[in-house]
Amino acid sequence: MFSIIGIVGVFGAVLAGFLMEKGQVAVLMQPSELVIIGGAAVGTLLAANPMHVLKKIVFDLTRIVKGSMFSKQRYLDSLKMMFALFNKARKDGMAGIESDIEEPEKSALFTKYPSFMANHHIRDFVCDTMRMAITGGASTFDVDQMMELDMDVHHAGASQPANALSTMADALPGLGIVAAVLGVVITMSSLGGPPEEIGRKVASALVGTFLGILLCYGLVGPLAANLSKLNDEEHAYYYVLRVVMLSFIKGMSPLLAIEMARRAIPEHVRPSFQEVEKSCRQKDASPMPAEEAA
Repeated sequence: MFSIIGIVGVFGAVLAGFLMEKGQVAVLMQPSELVIIGGAAVGTLLAANPMHVLKKIVFDLTRIVKGSMFSKQRYLDSLKMMFALFNKARKDGMAGIESDIEEPEKSALFTKYPSFMANHHIRDFVCDTMRMAITGGASTFDVDQMMELDMDVHHAGASQPANALSTMADALPGLGIVAAVLGVVITMSSLGGPPEEIGRKVASALVGTFLGILLCYGLVGPLAANLSKLNDEEHAYYYVLRVVMLSFIKGMSPLLAIEMARRAIPEHVRPSFQEVEKSCRQKDASPMPAEEAA
């Protein structure tokens, strides 16, 4: 939501300043320039990225509107879920959570947390890691390496849409110059005509450069930066899950493993020790619905 407000603010401030200098809005209405720049920018995006990245771009743009899903409540619910899982493993043995890990969609423990079940990447990250811990064939170091590899692969894939939009933003000023040069060519072919007509064509050419720069630094560039930050927040969430599982696999108690993970949570959404303890001890607490976490 704040991204939309920011973009509206950028365009509003530019337009307000233009009007304050007695500029005519009609001069900025140059559909041909917008077709050249916008069409060429979309073309570069299609040419530079495979279909799965293009689909991710469309999906990630909806994430910008919704904002970050990794709030303090999301972390509290996740730590509470892992605390319950670890306690069950301590009480019944690692074999006691095997059914939960193998079929999480049928697990009475996991199904209490819709936000966890709704994201199959996160669900598989937890279940696949704990499956390795149950089998006992991998050392703690090996399990940690597996988690790190999984996180790196996921983060690289999640970063592709942001990188694609950033490349598109870098191309926009150049495409604006292309539109301006074409406008100059048209203007030169009209030399000898009425001064008013030449003036309009020069203005149209300059609008091309203006649009390219504005779309780069006022729209596409900020969207790419926002996506990058959302990906960093998701990576931080994976890191917290990695810390909590690795701590338990090393032999720490469930409460100590949860505290280790709490220390790894980014400061702006990190709950206090008392909040985590209360959440973990409160059996009847309702976790965040999936639609609020998405």
